[in-house]
Amino acid sequence: MTASEAAPQTPEVSTRQWIGLWVLATGLSMIVIDGTIVGVALPTIIEDLSLDLTDSQWVNSLYSVVFAALLLSTGRLGDRTGRRRVFIGGLVVFMIGSIMAATSNSAESLIVARVVQGVGGACILPGTLSTVNATFRGRNRAVAFGIWGAVISGAAAVGPLLGGWLTTYFSWEWIFWVNIPIGLAVLVGALLTVPETRSGEHARGVDVDGLLLSAVGLGALVFAVIEGSTLGWWKPLKDFTVAGLTWPETWPISIIPPLFAVAVVALTTFVVWERHRARVHRSAILDLDLFEIETFSWGNVTAATVAVGEFAIVFVLPLFLVNALGLSTMGAGLVLAAMALGAFFSGASARHLAARYGAPKVVLIGLGLESVGICAVALVLSDSVSGWWVAALLAVYGLGLGLASAQLTSTVLRDVPVNASGQGSATQSTVRQVGAALGAAVAGAALAAGLTHSLPAALEKVPGLSAQEASQLAEGTKSSAGSTITALRDQGTASPLGDRTREATDALAQGFADGSRWALLAALVFVVLGFASATRVLIVSRRDPEPSTDADVRTRE
Repeated sequence: MTASEAAPQTPEVSTRQWIGLWVLATGLSMIVIDGTIVGVALPTIIEDLSLDLTDSQWVNSLYSVVFAALLLSTGRLGDRTGRRRVFIGGLVVFMIGSIMAATSNSAESLIVARVVQGVGGACILPGTLSTVNATFRGRNRAVAFGIWGAVISGAAAVGPLLGGWLTTYFSWEWIFWVNIPIGLAVLVGALLTVPETRSGEHARGVDVDGLLLSAVGLGALVFAVIEGSTLGWWKPLKDFTVAGLTWPETWPISIIPPLFAVAVVALTTFVVWERHRARVHRSAILDLDLFEIETFSWGNVTAATVAVGEFAIVFVLPLFLVNALGLSTMGAGLVLAAMALGAFFSGASARHLAARYGAPKVVLIGLGLESVGICAVALVLSDSVSGWWVAALLAVYGLGLGLASAQLTSTVLRDVPVNASGQGSATQSTVRQVGAALGAAVAGAALAAGLTHSLPAALEKVPGLSAQEASQLAEGTKSSAGSTITALRDQGTASPLGDRTREATDALAQGFADGSRWALLAALVFVVLGFASATRVLIVSRRDPEPSTDADVRTRE
């Protein structure tokens, strides 16, 4: 047998399938952007619809909660009924939710619309990834996942920029209206170019109990992680109201610990139930045998830890840019766009490195660049650093982000059978979503801890400032995530501090920069942990070469 005969053969991919990949990537970018675009417009929405603080929290977090809660179920649904079918259904639901959101005239209608959008998004995401996994093999697979990874990495950073632009020059409703023409174009493109794929497995029954247990467990977990810092990790910080019921601030324990308990019980029961379904040969939401695949299990560990670090950065940097540096929403969006550009560029070109060094090595290169970028940004943070300098360093971070995201997805799903693509894709997406929620919580906690030390120290240098005034300024800046600095800057000498306003503002900005550094270093810890687990993925992948064929592909053009 010659070397050429022994080499794995890469199936030919048609032009139609490549166009279909870009259609899927566009649908993916729409839901990823929707997860980050609302935060920028939220102050305007609050004022326009007269939302209270509780309403605004639901609007901002409910999309992510519903999204994460349903990913496993919709991934499995796509495996059984057709991934393109579920993807298209998700597009329709997402567009309906977007129309509902754009025409909302009350807090209740907007919250319901966000739930509908979350359901649609949960149907779209697994369908994109599992279809790519089922359609592309060999070298083409590296290219396809490079494009997919570049989109998901860059779109998260584009969201704040797009949201700021639409809200500033049009109105907040356009952050939702923009989804309609894009969604219609993706819908037509999917019907024309995306192949239908499904699992070849025909186990009996529908796992309704597994669906409910996973939804309750993941929903409770993600909500607790997102809202823990706001509602109180242990002692209640404020009343929590939902559906007319209130968990009062006066109670001895916050609602967060009970939610974590619900998550643990529901997810543990889910695992037990799924093993039972497998033993009796009935359909299950999740095939737990997938975790016996080392590249899959270690790859998911990497995806979770890296997601914590990556989303911690996305959380803290806009606060620093707007409040400490005094940039406008558009200015901050432009700085963050450098990260997106780096991710798009490297993600699309990662296939060349993957072809030469292998996907696991490219993941390590990417995570290394991410680590260097985070360190560099943390070192230069100050109230006087140039936004262009931050953007340049974020471009380096973005290069690593694109490389790591593009090839990590390919590596995680490398050994997953095509008939389990939906489950594998949904599991990785769920892990990333939980990691993203945890990233915001980690960044918030690290920022708060850093500000507790940095703000009082910075204010000590302001002449004529009393201890009481310094304490009030420090606490106000910390509790408002820095918006007190912007308010003082806008008021100038008309503020209660009078002629001392400029010096106090400068001190608060420097203190906020120092606190932000702690949050970035916390993010760095998780990226380094991801680098360590990615090293394990590399070792496993060297031991077990990628299979060249998949006998269980079920594709209907």
